[in-house]
Amino acid sequence: MSFQCALVPGTYDPVTLGHINVIRRTAQIFERVVVSVAASPQKGGGPLFSLDERVGFIRDAISDLDNVDVMPFTGLLVDFAREQGASVVVKGLRAVTDFESEFQQASLNHKLSPDMETILIMSNPEHMFLSSSIVKEIASHGGRIDDWVTPLVKAELIARFNK
Repeated sequence: MSFQCALVPGTYDPVTLGHINVIRRTAQIFERVVVSVAASPQKGGGPLFSLDERVGFIRDAISDLDNVDVMPFTGLLVDFAREQGASVVVKGLRAVTDFESEFQQASLNHKLSPDMETILIMSNPEHMFLSSSIVKEIASHGGRIDDWVTPLVKAELIARFNK
């Protein structure tokens, strides 16, 4: 079986340079990549940024990649994957602590859709500690986040926390 389309799902609240790195590396492997931005209204009290804002941040960051689409989704990932013609889910793996959660999700997705494969891509060492939650926490206290997010995301985080 060959794979032409892959999903790179996440909440991306906000997208970090670690996410962008995984998306770019995935785009080198697959003919078509769909960055699937989950609505995730229940996650951690709800996202800081709206679904449209999160989609826009990613589109801005990867506008040079012709084989990547960024799309919002709600519902089950396996259903969205079928709609997009994708049979692979690609997830970035930062550390061993991520493995248990990703393993559980991959197992559930496989149970719901046996043809669905999950590929884990190790984060680059400079991004292994990075998460959206950490970036938001540092930004909320006026800390420097330049090395972890795009200029657009940085500006929006500063604006959001300076209100």
